[in-house]
Amino acid sequence: MSLFLGKIHYWLFNKILWFEGLEDEIIKLAKEEGLDIVTLSNEINTKYGGKLPNMPLEEMIDKGNIHGWLQEKIRAAEGRMAAWTSNIIKNDNDAFVKIENIYMGQGIKAAKEVKTEEIELKTAKDIYNSVNDYILDGMPCDRVNEVLISDEDRVEWKRRVCVHKEMWEKENLNVDDFYILRSLWIKAFVNTVNSDYEYIEQENGIKVIKKSI
Repeated sequence: MSLFLGKIHYWLFNKILWFEGLEDEIIKLAKEEGLDIVTLSNEINTKYGGKLPNMPLEEMIDKGNIHGWLQEKIRAAEGRMAAWTSNIIKNDNDAFVKIENIYMGQGIKAAKEVKTEEIELKTAKDIYNSVNDYILDGMPCDRVNEVLISDEDRVEWKRRVCVHKEMWEKENLNVDDFYILRSLWIKAFVNTVNSDYEYIEQENGIKVIKKSI
């Protein structure tokens, strides 16, 4: 590990890489939908910046501006995702269901990765922490989520701020669509990683990981 970098920087970097893997699946869908992905890739990458090169973090990060560099890469990844999603839906409004399936598939894939590493997630707190090892929700300093209850059998939290609205609305999308996709990802992840638990969203906006009845 670099003297300049700590575990939190690698943690964020890995979350970006995972999100870029999800982006790859969305681009595959765009190709299947008949979109000109070469032209679109050029346009989107010019607008937001391209994906990370296949290099170790310590060889590419700006060591003089570690926080800013990571924040920029997170915004770039989300911008590209929003742009690809917007273009797919604009081309075929019914394709949103296919996008939902991709998010669910990626949630299952992430859960299987956890299981492959033989990490046992026995409690709601374990599962909540593992979810946050994968999903992008800005930088830690954004303090996006506020945990209300954190017990072995139940974790409840609410979204304190939204760091996604600006980017998704920039691409003429309703941020609610993003949260629908995010919810499907989490549900698939939780159900696959430990079927004794479930993820629900209450009408008041509170999100819950709890033991299944």
